[in-house]
Amino acid sequence: MSDGSAAAAGQRAAIVTVSYDSVDVLPPFLASTRAASASTVDVVVADNDSAEAEALRRIAEDAGARFLELGANLGYGAAANRAVATLDADVRWVLVSNPDVVLEPLALDRMIATAAADSSIGAVGPRLLEPTGEVYPSARLIPSLRTGLGHAVFANVWPGNPWTRRYRQDGDHSVRRDAGWLSGACFLVRRDVFDRLGGFDEGYFMYFEDVDLGWRIGRAGLRNVFDPTATATHIGGTATQSSSERMRRAHHESAYRFLAGKYSAWWLWPLRVALRAALAVRARATHTG
Repeated sequence: MSDGSAAAAGQRAAIVTVSYDSVDVLPPFLASTRAASASTVDVVVADNDSAEAEALRRIAEDAGARFLELGANLGYGAAANRAVATLDADVRWVLVSNPDVVLEPLALDRMIATAAADSSIGAVGPRLLEPTGEVYPSARLIPSLRTGLGHAVFANVWPGNPWTRRYRQDGDHSVRRDAGWLSGACFLVRRDVFDRLGGFDEGYFMYFEDVDLGWRIGRAGLRNVFDPTATATHIGGTATQSSSERMRRAHHESAYRFLAGKYSAWWLWPLRVALRAALAVRARATHTG
Protein backbone atom coordinates (compact mmCIF):
# COMPACT_ATOMS: atom_id res chain seq x y z
CA MET A 1 0.00 0.00 0.00
CA SER A 2 2.48 2.56 -1.23
CA ASP A 3 0.38 5.71 -0.91
CA GLY A 4 -1.84 4.56 1.96
CA SER A 5 -4.99 4.87 -0.11
CA ALA A 6 -7.90 2.48 -0.31
CA ALA A 7 -7.36 2.19 -4.07
CA ALA A 8 -3.72 1.19 -3.60
CA ALA A 9 -4.90 -1.64 -1.38
CA GLY A 10 -7.46 -2.68 -3.99
CA GLN A 11 -10.25 -2.11 -1.48
CA ARG A 12 -13.15 0.15 -2.33
CA ALA A 13 -14.62 2.37 0.39
CA ALA A 14 -17.72 4.53 0.81
CA ILE A 15 -18.95 7.15 3.26
CA VAL A 16 -22.53 7.38 4.49
CA THR A 17 -24.07 10.14 6.57
CA VAL A 18 -27.57 10.87 7.87
CA SER A 19 -29.00 14.37 7.49
CA TYR A 20 -31.86 16.02 9.33
CA ASP A 21 -32.09 19.74 8.59
CA SER A 22 -28.30 19.75 8.43
CA VAL A 23 -27.90 22.63 5.99
CA ASP A 24 -25.43 24.39 8.28
CA VAL A 25 -23.02 21.48 8.69
CA LEU A 26 -23.35 19.33 5.57
CA PRO A 27 -21.19 21.55 3.27
CA PRO A 28 -18.02 21.41 5.45
CA PHE A 29 -18.54 17.69 6.04
CA LEU A 30 -18.80 16.94 2.33
CA ALA A 31 -15.82 19.19 1.57
CA SER A 32 -13.76 17.22 4.10
CA THR A 33 -14.63 13.85 2.53
CA ARG A 34 -12.71 14.74 -0.64
CA ALA A 35 -9.39 14.85 1.22
CA ALA A 36 -10.18 11.99 3.62
CA SER A 37 -8.81 9.48 1.12
CA ALA A 38 -6.30 9.57 -1.70
CA SER A 39 -8.86 7.52 -3.65
CA THR A 40 -12.22 8.53 -5.04
CA VAL A 41 -14.83 7.52 -2.47
CA ASP A 42 -18.60 7.27 -2.96
CA VAL A 43 -20.60 9.41 -0.52
CA VAL A 44 -24.27 8.84 0.28
CA VAL A 45 -26.42 11.33 2.23
CA ALA A 46 -29.54 9.64 3.65
CA ASP A 47 -32.11 12.27 4.58
CA ASN A 48 -34.58 11.77 7.44
CA ASP A 49 -37.44 13.84 6.00
CA SER A 50 -35.82 17.24 6.48
CA ALA A 51 -37.93 20.35 5.98
CA GLU A 52 -35.00 21.62 3.89
CA ALA A 53 -34.64 18.44 1.83
CA GLU A 54 -34.33 20.18 -1.52
CA ALA A 55 -31.59 22.49 -0.25
CA LEU A 56 -29.78 19.46 1.17
CA ARG A 57 -30.15 17.63 -2.13
CA ARG A 58 -28.52 20.53 -3.98
CA ILE A 59 -25.68 20.69 -1.46
CA ALA A 60 -25.07 16.94 -1.72
CA GLU A 61 -25.24 16.73 -5.50
CA ASP A 62 -23.09 19.84 -6.00
CA ALA A 63 -20.43 18.09 -3.89
CA GLY A 64 -20.68 14.92 -5.96
CA ALA A 65 -22.54 12.94 -3.30
CA ARG A 66 -25.67 10.87 -3.82
CA PHE A 67 -28.79 12.10 -1.99
CA LEU A 68 -31.14 9.41 -0.67
CA GLU A 69 -34.52 10.85 0.28
CA LEU A 70 -36.19 8.49 2.75
CA GLY A 71 -39.57 10.25 2.95
CA ALA A 72 -39.84 9.76 6.72
CA ASN A 73 -37.72 10.24 9.83
CA LEU A 74 -36.55 6.67 10.37
CA GLY A 75 -33.95 7.47 13.03
CA TYR A 76 -30.18 7.41 12.75
CA GLY A 77 -29.50 3.68 12.56
CA ALA A 78 -32.31 2.86 10.14
CA ALA A 79 -31.30 5.70 7.82
CA ALA A 80 -27.67 4.58 7.85
CA ASN A 81 -28.79 1.02 7.06
CA ARG A 82 -30.75 2.26 4.04
CA ALA A 83 -27.70 4.14 2.78
CA VAL A 84 -25.38 1.14 3.17
CA ALA A 85 -27.90 -1.06 1.35
CA THR A 86 -27.54 1.12 -1.77
CA LEU A 87 -23.76 0.67 -2.00
CA ASP A 88 -22.18 -1.44 -4.73
CA ALA A 89 -21.34 -5.00 -3.77
CA ASP A 90 -17.59 -4.43 -4.12
CA VAL A 91 -17.50 -1.74 -1.40
CA ARG A 92 -15.51 -3.36 1.39
CA TRP A 93 -15.26 -0.50 3.88
CA VAL A 94 -17.95 1.89 5.08
CA LEU A 95 -17.31 5.06 7.06
CA VAL A 96 -20.47 5.99 8.97
CA SER A 97 -20.46 9.61 10.11
CA ASN A 98 -22.64 12.38 11.42
CA PRO A 99 -22.87 15.35 9.05
CA ASP A 100 -21.60 17.62 11.84
CA VAL A 101 -18.11 16.12 11.58
CA VAL A 102 -15.11 17.40 9.62
CA LEU A 103 -12.62 14.72 8.59
CA GLU A 104 -8.91 15.44 8.61
CA PRO A 105 -6.97 14.72 5.40
CA LEU A 106 -6.37 10.97 4.85
CA ALA A 107 -8.36 10.07 7.99
CA LEU A 108 -10.30 7.42 6.08
CA ASP A 109 -7.18 5.85 4.58
CA ARG A 110 -5.55 5.63 7.99
CA MET A 111 -8.54 3.82 9.46
CA ILE A 112 -8.66 1.41 6.51
CA ALA A 113 -4.92 0.69 6.88
CA THR A 114 -5.42 -0.16 10.55
CA ALA A 115 -8.35 -2.49 9.90
CA ALA A 116 -6.85 -4.12 6.81
CA ALA A 117 -3.71 -5.07 8.73
CA ASP A 118 -5.64 -7.37 11.10
CA SER A 119 -8.65 -9.47 10.12
CA SER A 120 -9.80 -9.60 13.76
CA ILE A 121 -10.68 -5.87 13.63
CA GLY A 122 -14.34 -5.27 12.81
CA ALA A 123 -14.47 -1.50 13.28
CA VAL A 124 -12.07 1.43 13.72
CA GLY A 125 -12.79 4.80 15.27
CA PRO A 126 -10.75 7.99 14.87
CA ARG A 127 -9.76 10.48 17.52
CA LEU A 128 -12.71 12.88 17.68
CA LEU A 129 -12.08 16.45 18.74
CA GLU A 130 -14.44 19.14 19.99
CA PRO A 131 -14.27 22.53 18.23
CA THR A 132 -12.16 23.70 21.18
CA GLY A 133 -9.56 21.01 20.43
CA GLU A 134 -10.51 18.89 23.46
CA VAL A 135 -10.82 15.16 22.88
CA TYR A 136 -14.39 13.88 22.60
CA PRO A 137 -14.93 10.56 24.47
CA SER A 138 -15.53 8.38 21.42
CA ALA A 139 -14.22 4.96 22.52
CA ARG A 140 -15.69 3.50 25.69
CA LEU A 141 -16.44 0.39 27.70
CA ILE A 142 -19.73 -1.43 27.18
CA PRO A 143 -21.99 -0.26 30.03
CA SER A 144 -23.20 -2.80 32.57
CA LEU A 145 -26.55 -2.93 34.34
CA ARG A 146 -24.89 -2.07 37.65
CA THR A 147 -23.04 0.98 36.29
CA GLY A 148 -26.10 2.07 34.31
CA LEU A 149 -28.31 1.89 37.38
CA GLY A 150 -25.79 3.69 39.59
CA HIS A 151 -25.30 6.40 36.98
CA ALA A 152 -29.06 6.90 36.58
CA VAL A 153 -29.64 7.14 40.35
CA PHE A 154 -26.70 9.33 41.38
CA ALA A 155 -25.52 11.36 38.36
CA ASN A 156 -27.68 14.40 39.15
CA VAL A 157 -27.05 14.50 42.90
CA TRP A 158 -23.49 13.12 43.11
CA PRO A 159 -21.71 13.80 39.79
CA GLY A 160 -18.43 12.27 40.96
CA ASN A 161 -19.93 8.93 41.99
CA PRO A 162 -17.98 5.79 40.96
CA TRP A 163 -20.77 4.43 38.72
CA THR A 164 -20.94 7.59 36.63
CA ARG A 165 -17.13 7.67 36.36
CA ARG A 166 -17.13 4.09 35.09
CA TYR A 167 -20.14 4.71 32.82
CA ARG A 168 -18.23 7.56 31.16
CA GLN A 169 -14.84 5.85 31.26
CA ASP A 170 -13.24 6.15 27.87
CA GLY A 171 -9.57 5.31 28.42
CA ASP A 172 -6.44 6.80 26.91
CA HIS A 173 -7.00 8.75 23.69
CA SER A 174 -3.31 9.08 22.84
CA VAL A 175 -2.67 5.44 21.88
CA ARG A 176 -4.24 2.82 19.65
CA ARG A 177 -6.30 0.44 21.77
CA ASP A 178 -9.34 -1.80 21.84
CA ALA A 179 -12.67 -0.40 23.01
CA GLY A 180 -16.05 -1.83 23.88
CA TRP A 181 -17.76 0.45 21.38
CA LEU A 182 -16.98 3.36 19.07
CA SER A 183 -19.03 6.52 18.72
CA GLY A 184 -21.48 6.43 15.82
CA ALA A 185 -20.51 10.05 15.18
CA CYS A 186 -17.67 8.69 13.03
CA PHE A 187 -16.34 5.16 12.62
CA LEU A 188 -15.23 2.72 9.94
CA VAL A 189 -16.75 -0.76 9.71
CA ARG A 190 -16.06 -3.73 7.49
CA ARG A 191 -18.94 -3.98 5.04
CA ASP A 192 -19.21 -7.77 5.37
CA VAL A 193 -19.33 -7.50 9.17
CA PHE A 194 -21.99 -4.78 9.04
CA ASP A 195 -24.10 -6.86 6.67
CA ARG A 196 -23.62 -10.10 8.61
CA LEU A 197 -24.77 -8.45 11.83
CA GLY A 198 -27.78 -6.85 10.14
CA GLY A 199 -26.39 -3.33 10.48
CA PHE A 200 -27.70 -1.07 13.20
CA ASP A 201 -30.60 -2.35 15.30
CA GLU A 202 -33.48 -0.22 14.00
CA GLY A 203 -35.29 -0.51 17.33
CA TYR A 204 -33.08 2.39 18.46
CA PHE A 205 -34.40 5.64 17.04
CA MET A 206 -31.53 7.71 18.42
CA TYR A 207 -28.63 6.88 20.75
CA PHE A 208 -27.15 3.53 21.80
CA GLU A 209 -27.37 2.09 18.29
CA ASP A 210 -23.58 2.49 18.24
CA VAL A 211 -23.17 0.91 21.68
CA ASP A 212 -25.32 -2.02 20.57
CA LEU A 213 -23.39 -2.49 17.32
CA GLY A 214 -20.05 -2.37 19.12
CA TRP A 215 -21.31 -4.93 21.63
CA ARG A 216 -22.46 -7.26 18.83
CA ILE A 217 -19.15 -6.84 16.99
CA GLY A 218 -17.39 -7.95 20.18
CA ARG A 219 -19.76 -10.89 20.67
CA ALA A 220 -18.95 -11.98 17.11
CA GLY A 221 -15.31 -12.35 18.19
CA LEU A 222 -14.11 -9.17 16.48
CA ARG A 223 -12.47 -6.03 17.82
CA ASN A 224 -13.45 -2.38 17.99
CA VAL A 225 -10.22 -0.40 17.73
CA PHE A 226 -9.58 3.25 18.50
CA ASP A 227 -6.89 4.76 16.25
CA PRO A 228 -5.67 8.27 17.16
CA THR A 229 -3.62 8.59 13.96
CA ALA A 230 -6.93 9.33 12.21
CA THR A 231 -8.63 12.52 13.37
CA ALA A 232 -11.97 14.24 12.89
CA THR A 233 -13.62 17.24 14.54
CA HIS A 234 -17.17 17.04 15.91
CA ILE A 235 -18.41 20.58 15.26
CA GLY A 236 -22.07 20.07 16.29
CA GLY A 237 -25.12 21.49 14.55
CA THR A 238 -28.28 23.48 15.09
CA ALA A 239 -30.62 20.59 14.25
CA THR A 240 -29.58 18.69 17.38
CA GLN A 241 -29.18 21.72 19.61
CA SER A 242 -32.78 22.77 18.97
CA SER A 243 -34.32 19.48 20.12
CA SER A 244 -32.53 18.81 23.42
CA GLU A 245 -35.61 17.69 25.36
CA ARG A 246 -36.56 15.09 22.77
CA MET A 247 -32.94 13.94 22.66
CA ARG A 248 -32.75 13.50 26.45
CA ARG A 249 -35.92 11.41 26.37
CA ALA A 250 -34.59 9.29 23.49
CA HIS A 251 -31.28 8.79 25.31
CA HIS A 252 -32.98 7.43 28.43
CA GLU A 253 -35.27 5.17 26.42
CA SER A 254 -32.37 3.79 24.41
CA ALA A 255 -30.20 3.27 27.49
CA TYR A 256 -32.96 1.20 29.06
CA ARG A 257 -33.53 -0.79 25.88
CA PHE A 258 -29.86 -1.70 25.57
CA LEU A 259 -29.30 -2.64 29.20
CA ALA A 260 -32.60 -4.50 29.52
CA GLY A 261 -31.76 -6.47 26.38
CA LYS A 262 -28.23 -7.24 27.49
CA TYR A 263 -29.43 -8.38 30.93
CA SER A 264 -32.67 -10.11 29.94
CA ALA A 265 -32.57 -13.06 32.36
CA TRP A 266 -35.85 -13.40 34.26
CA TRP A 267 -34.17 -13.24 37.65
CA LEU A 268 -32.78 -9.78 36.86
CA TRP A 269 -36.24 -8.24 36.48
CA PRO A 270 -36.06 -6.32 39.80
CA LEU A 271 -32.93 -4.53 38.57
CA ARG A 272 -34.58 -3.76 35.23
CA VAL A 273 -37.58 -2.29 37.07
CA ALA A 274 -35.24 -0.23 39.26
CA LEU A 275 -33.33 0.99 36.20
CA ARG A 276 -36.55 2.03 34.47
CA ALA A 277 -37.67 3.97 37.55
CA ALA A 278 -34.26 5.60 38.04
CA LEU A 279 -34.11 6.74 34.43
CA ALA A 280 -37.61 8.20 34.68
CA VAL A 281 -36.65 10.15 37.82
CA ARG A 282 -33.44 11.34 36.18
CA ALA A 283 -35.34 12.48 33.08
CA ARG A 284 -37.74 14.54 35.22
CA ALA A 285 -34.90 15.99 37.28
CA THR A 286 -32.95 16.92 34.16
CA HIS A 287 -36.04 18.57 32.65
CA THR A 288 -36.91 20.58 35.75
CA GLY A 289 -33.26 21.49 36.36
